[in-house]
Amino acid sequence: MTPQHLTDLELLSVLVGEKTAQKLHERSLATILGDEAGKPQHPRIVAARELVLRALKEELQRGPALSNPASMRDFFRLSFLGREHEIFMALFLDAQLRLIEYEELFRGTLTQTAVYPREVVKRALRFNASAVVFAHNHPSGVAEPSNADQLLTQTLKQALALVDIKVLDHFIVGGNAVMSFAERGLM
Repeated sequence: MTPQHLTDLELLSVLVGEKTAQKLHERSLATILGDEAGKPQHPRIVAARELVLRALKEELQRGPALSNPASMRDFFRLSFLGREHEIFMALFLDAQLRLIEYEELFRGTLTQTAVYPREVVKRALRFNASAVVFAHNHPSGVAEPSNADQLLTQTLKQALALVDIKVLDHFIVGGNAVMSFAERGLM
C-alpha cells in the first residue's frame, strides 16, 4: 500500500511507532506538526516537517518560484501550520525569480502584525533581491484579505519600487486555504 492510502494514524505509526502514534493522534495534525506553544513535539515529526520544508525550498530555488504555484502554496501552508499568531514572511527572489532566501520578518498577535516597510526594504536589499513574494497567516482560518492587508501590500509595492524591486504576489494562509492577491487581481 502506498503512503497516500494510509490513514493519519498509520502514517504516524511509521514515523514514531504505534504506541506513541496513538497518543499523538488524539491531537490535531496541525498541533502535531506545528506546536510552538512550548508543548513537547516528537523529534521525528519535527524532523519530517523540516525535511518537507527543505524539499519545497529546493524546488523553489531550481526554477522561477511562481512557475510552481502548488509548491509555493504547500510551502506556505506548512510554514504557517499550527501558528497561533500572525506571522509575516517574505520570499526574496533573484532576477530569474528563483528563491534566494525566505524569512519570517514580523510576528504579531492573534489578529494582526505590525509590518514596517523600511525593514522590508532593508532585508530585500541585503539579499540583493530582484523581486519578493509576501505571505502571512490568519490564525482565524479565514484566508480573505482585509482592507489593512490590501493597503499594506500597496505600501510595500511603492516602497520597494523606489529601489527597483518588484512585489509579485502576497499570499494569505488561513487553515488549509491559501489566497493569492495576484490571482484575485489585487496586485
